[in-house]
Amino acid sequence: MKPGIAALLFGGFLVLVHPAWAAPWPSSCGDAQVKFEVTRQARPPAPAPPAAGKAQVIFLENELQPVGPFMHATVRFGLDGSWVGADNGTSYFVADIAPGVHHLCTSWQSSVGSLKKNVQLALFDAAPGKVYYFEARVAPSKYLVLFDLFQLNEDEGKYMVTLAKRATFKVQP
Repeated sequence: MKPGIAALLFGGFLVLVHPAWAAPWPSSCGDAQVKFEVTRQARPPAPAPPAAGKAQVIFLENELQPVGPFMHATVRFGLDGSWVGADNGTSYFVADIAPGVHHLCTSWQSSVGSLKKNVQLALFDAAPGKVYYFEARVAPSKYLVLFDLFQLNEDEGKYMVTLAKRATFKVQP
């Protein structure tokens, strides 16, 4: 077989196989292309209670150590198909939400292909007046970085908030 024909056939094969390599983006996440700029406020005031008739979610990032020299992970949090915000380093933000069943997504915001695939999902039923704590944990080790999502109990959540900075964020242009 001539090299040109072999290259053409192999290229056609890759075009057909490529969609099998791409994992579908979870529907509970926001648009995969959205990126956030995050700033952190040291010694923030305690979160206010949820608004009347609403539930509250406190989204925490617990970075056990920086992911690189002077580098912190930015983690996006999505709810029911839209991003609600992002944390950077050990930080948190608060969102009041409607009661009911919600689909939560966390995604590591990165330009590195393998890290962009770090997505964790959770399902919870929010009751009015209740506060829910979700922690995205980033744990770098010598050879890899572990990324996971946990729902914390009230005592754990309140304690983690005291250790974290308050995140404020905006979508990057």
